[in-house]
Amino acid sequence: MKKVFIALGIVVFCLIALTGVGAYWLDRSLNAPKEHDKAETYIVIEKGSTPSQIITKLTTEGILESSTPTLVYLKTFGNPEGLKAGDYKFPSPISPIQALGILAKGQERVMRIVIPEGFTRFDIAKRLAEWNVNRPEANSMPPVDVEQKRILGLMDDTSLIKDIAPEAKNLEGYMYPSTYDLDPSSTPEKIIATMVVQFRKVWKPEWTAKAKTMNRTPHEIVTIASLIETETGVPTERPIVAGVIYNRLSKGIPLGIDQTAVYIAKMENRWDGTINRSDLDSTSPYNTRKYAGIPPGPISSVSESSIEAALNPATSDYVYYVRNVQLNDGSHWFYSSAAEFERGKAEYQRWLEKEREEKRANDAISNSNQ
Repeated sequence: MKKVFIALGIVVFCLIALTGVGAYWLDRSLNAPKEHDKAETYIVIEKGSTPSQIITKLTTEGILESSTPTLVYLKTFGNPEGLKAGDYKFPSPISPIQALGILAKGQERVMRIVIPEGFTRFDIAKRLAEWNVNRPEANSMPPVDVEQKRILGLMDDTSLIKDIAPEAKNLEGYMYPSTYDLDPSSTPEKIIATMVVQFRKVWKPEWTAKAKTMNRTPHEIVTIASLIETETGVPTERPIVAGVIYNRLSKGIPLGIDQTAVYIAKMENRWDGTINRSDLDSTSPYNTRKYAGIPPGPISSVSESSIEAALNPATSDYVYYVRNVQLNDGSHWFYSSAAEFERGKAEYQRWLEKEREEKRANDAISNSNQ
């Protein structure tokens, strides 16, 4: 009988030892991070995949070292039914337990597109065309310039903003600038609609009422907001710029906003990065150097900040402004008299020439080192 107890004790000891070894092996295997070369590759887990198929795929792709410990864990302690289908990116290094955590949360593939504040519809069309032509899902797409023209045509459909701006001829100003995370299958049509929907979310009903009290239509407010957007990137001075615009409008002084000349060149497909004399002399109604009043429509996308400024201009007697070259932070000096403005403008011109000289010198050094 004593021998039987000894034998049983040995068996129990062995079982405990094996269990401990197994637990140690399982814990070590599940928490050991593995380097792999698929960190930027989407791993597609199809709907209906079994846990075994999912783990085997991750092993085949090199995400996991071995499928055995992960499957043992899932069947013994885990939740096999909690693994979700989707398009996954697994960082490197990653442990099996971390991979299971990602699979339990689910992940859809997204592609990010950024539309900066102040982008024109021409800029947006080009970015969408490049995105559409170069995305992995694109098949037999036309050249970027051809696709850009097609997308510009889509922007002539103003049905989504008819209630806000019935006089709008296109969607300029109504495609809200933001960062958009999109399904890779999204079409330019869908992206444009998404941007307009975002604008509608930002636009407040009370803004329509406020515009009416100012004897302005929402379309005119968005147009003025686009001028503000292109003139300053400093949110705190946008109401001041708005005040200058309204002061000049009330006095019948042409706004003289050079970005309208840029917009004209883009409309006529001849923008080369430089404002030329022919741009400033253009007879387009968008030319705010030649004609008083606001342009027929917006000249860029607009932020909420610029819309707020257009609706709430600062009260002042300023009718001029020029870049503040002392701070050189994108802000401006503001003036109420032409004489003050000319002095500020002269200082700006001196600063600008100095910048150009430094650039020429740096370019010369760069060229001599090539």
